[in-house]
Amino acid sequence: IEGSPGPWGTEGLKGDKGQAGAPGDACKSQHSAFSVGRRKSLHSIDNYQALIFDTIFVNSPEHFNMFAGKYRCQIPGVYFFNVNIHTWNFKETYLHIMQNSSEKAIVYAQPSDRSIMQSQSVMLPLQEGDEVWVRLYKRERENAIYSDDVDIYITFNGYLIKPETE
Repeated sequence: IEGSPGPWGTEGLKGDKGQAGAPGDACKSQHSAFSVGRRKSLHSIDNYQALIFDTIFVNSPEHFNMFAGKYRCQIPGVYFFNVNIHTWNFKETYLHIMQNSSEKAIVYAQPSDRSIMQSQSVMLPLQEGDEVWVRLYKRERENAIYSDDVDIYITFNGYLIKPETE
């Protein structure tokens, strides 16, 4: 005949450490970032024109096309973009941050006897294949941005804030 259980005994010594488990999946951190600059001034022509950049600060993992002046989205998600320009004395400054062929944000400065730095930022949801770029307005106005061969007055930056969840 089985009796009732007895009282708990004293706690025993700690056992040996077990074996390590199998490795898990590598952390899949998605990133995309660029920062480019331009050392040359630009004046408007009869047509719209994309700003082309000549200096790379960051282009990881090379989603910005220096020849076209355009960022091409490879990772769908929310992105932050920023453009900085230096206005030209007595000339209007009129640019757009573009998503594909759509104007998303404007950088504008009226003609003045002083040049100033102007900046514009925007967050955009992008899908794979979308392009973001800076467009100088056409020659309906005396439109220009200033730079020189020594310093970089014109910059364009962008980075992925949050990848799209699947």
